Amino acid sequence: MIKLGDKLPAMKLMIATAEGPREADTAELLGHGKIVLFAVPGAFTPTCSAKHVPGFVKHAADFKAKGVERVVCLAVNDAFVLGAWAKDQKAGDSVVFLADGSAAFTKALGLELDLTARGMGVRAQRFALVAEDGVVTRIAVEEPGGFDVSRAEAVLETI
Repeated sequence: MIKLGDKLPAMKLMIATAEGPREADTAELLGHGKIVLFAVPGAFTPTCSAKHVPGFVKHAADFKAKGVERVVCLAVNDAFVLGAWAKDQKAGDSVVFLADGSAAFTKALGLELDLTARGMGVRAQRFALVAEDGVVTRIAVEEPGGFDVSRAEAVLETI
C-alpha cells in the first residue's frame, strides 16, 4: 500500500469533463502543487453520493484557501458514468472526477477492494490523501464500511 513519502504512480486515465471524457496523465494531474485525492467505492452509491462527494464540493473554497490546487475524486468506473455523476452532484469545477475504469491506478496504490462477491468487481477502498508535487504527505484509509477519516472535514483539519 502507498505510504507517506511515496510518489504517486504515473499512468494515463480518463477524466470526466463537460465536453466528455478526456485522457489525463496522473503525473500532470496529481504531480504539481498540493492536491487532495479521495476515492470512493463507486459512483452513485449511497454514502459516496449522499456524503463523500457533497462534502468535497461544499468545502472546495476551503481547500483552495488552504493552498490546495485541485481536489480529485477517484472511482473505478468509466468516465461516462463519472461525468453523469459529476453533473448529478452539481460539482462544476470544484472536483475533478478521475475514472480508473480497470482499477490499474487503484491497484498501483495498493488500495483495491474486491467486491466481486457482491457483484461489483474490484473497486477502490474509501480513502483520502494529500500530495505535494506528487509525493504523499497524508493518507487516511477507511475501515471497511467506515466514513470518518476520508471525509472532507477530516481532511481539511489536517492541512
